[in-house]
Amino acid sequence: MRIQGAVFDMDGLMFDTENLTFILQREILAKEGKSFTLEDYKNTVGKRAADLPGYFKKLFGGDFDYEDFHQKCRAEYMQYTEKNGVPIKEGLFELLDELKKRRIKIALSTSTTRRSAERTLKIAGVFDYFDELVCADDVKNGKPHPEPFLKAAEKLRLEPGSCAALEDSLNGIKSAYSAGMITVMVPDLIEPTAEIKEKCAYIFKSLLNVKSIFKEENYEED
Repeated sequence: MRIQGAVFDMDGLMFDTENLTFILQREILAKEGKSFTLEDYKNTVGKRAADLPGYFKKLFGGDFDYEDFHQKCRAEYMQYTEKNGVPIKEGLFELLDELKKRRIKIALSTSTTRRSAERTLKIAGVFDYFDELVCADDVKNGKPHPEPFLKAAEKLRLEPGSCAALEDSLNGIKSAYSAGMITVMVPDLIEPTAEIKEKCAYIFKSLLNVKSIFKEENYEED
């Protein structure tokens, strides 16, 4: 089947923001005398914002002020990206240009709020590539529920099975697979488990390699 749409996750897939967020969170918690490991952070990857307070309270106790912590992290992230921009993953622009050349519709499916997602996309210079955005504000059920990807296909006016879903997280792959999309994983901090590998149509080391699944199709050059 000809791939007609591509649905991108954002953090960890297009941008190296997972590593950045971990570093900022670890520094903030260290100032409070709290230890926060990479393994601790990995457990937050792909989760909805609504699920995070409970996770951090489980780590640091029921009296942990998650809202204060979140605001500090947000301020540090905003300050860093205003000064330094957003760290972009290798091959992103090449892949987006390839999709546009082949007239493949492009959507975003992220667990981030719309306000934050739009800001990040604009700072990175990729906002105009996207035909549709599906953000945390747009769905009732976050990943691993299929709703975020089903909503993206609906907005693109395409069948889920004609869309490739590009993800770095385990929950993201579960979501896309359940939605019936062609699952493409580009791992970031977390490597795929045996269960996840079975749900992936493709696994690549870099976004540069993802172009191959579109070149394999019998597209007509303009």
